[in-house]
Amino acid sequence: MRRTALVLSLTFAPALVAQAGPVDEIRLGVIAHNVCIANCDNANKEDGPNINGEIVFDSPEFLSILWSPRPYVMGSLNTAGDTNFGGVGLQWDWEFAEGWAIEPGVGYAIHDGELTFPYPQGDPRNDPISATAVFFGSRDLFRTSLSLNKDLGEKWGVQLMYEHLSHGQILGSGRNQGLDNIGVRVRYRFGD
Repeated sequence: MRRTALVLSLTFAPALVAQAGPVDEIRLGVIAHNVCIANCDNANKEDGPNINGEIVFDSPEFLSILWSPRPYVMGSLNTAGDTNFGGVGLQWDWEFAEGWAIEPGVGYAIHDGELTFPYPQGDPRNDPISATAVFFGSRDLFRTSLSLNKDLGEKWGVQLMYEHLSHGQILGSGRNQGLDNIGVRVRYRFGD
């Protein structure tokens, strides 16, 4: 049921985000799932890698007050059968040298992973489950990202990207283990 809801959300989200403007860019890559970045208590509990795709739209005029971020819709499928997720949000593209840019992003994601322990807190039956599962505490998560983009011509480019998913005790309460992912994607730009 959770995977069906995720697939349906990812199917209809592009139609909603498309109201922002024409598609500017598509991205596809491989992401290391649940790696140790800062808080390593829950890293490596789930396996991977993820196949990650993203559609980025032109920034609509009304977002110029926020330095013209581009809306996106994305999906990430785990090849080991662990947590899959999809989301929408905004990304800024700040060029710092010819052909190089930093791209911070913020957004909202939903996932099909575990929420909480199946048994009461402290029950020893949770121990083997806790060793292999991330408990998110909420179906709704924030998605923050940071990418380093390199153009490889007018249309093509590559991207080293990092993303963090967590509810931050704002979109949920209790468990908040989250995910840190890092990977590489190929970019194709439709615009000029």
